[in-house]
Amino acid sequence: MMRLLMAALGLLFGWTLSRAGAADYNFIQQMFLLQSFQLYGIIGTAVILGLIGFAILERYGRTATGEPIQFAQKPLHRGTIVGSALFGIGWSMTGMCPGPIIVNIGEGKLYALAAFAGAWLGAWVFGLLRPRLREPMGLP
Repeated sequence: MMRLLMAALGLLFGWTLSRAGAADYNFIQQMFLLQSFQLYGIIGTAVILGLIGFAILERYGRTATGEPIQFAQKPLHRGTIVGSALFGIGWSMTGMCPGPIIVNIGEGKLYALAAFAGAWLGAWVFGLLRPRLREPMGLP
């Protein structure tokens, strides 16, 4: 039952991204070229709703064992900065981040398969290189 709920929520999220234009290459390129601010509003709304949701979870949420839910702040290190830069470069080049890649594939846009392959390959290569990058990048 839980998997069905998660699948339904995922489909709803993808549909929302599609309808809002957050998976549209042209909208994303217009955002990066500062020609349209629609997606900045969508992202800002998502950040605000996320902050509210996390605050509610931290205040009232409980784990399966009844313990209060607490979110630890993640440390900032060189890996965060390099990873963020690579994420942003990939997003601006392809016009897609992970969620919209799947949305674009679902919409039948074949070029999204190349972005999906690139994201998968990048994650795989990082997994291979992580032991070597751990110390120089200050990774946990």
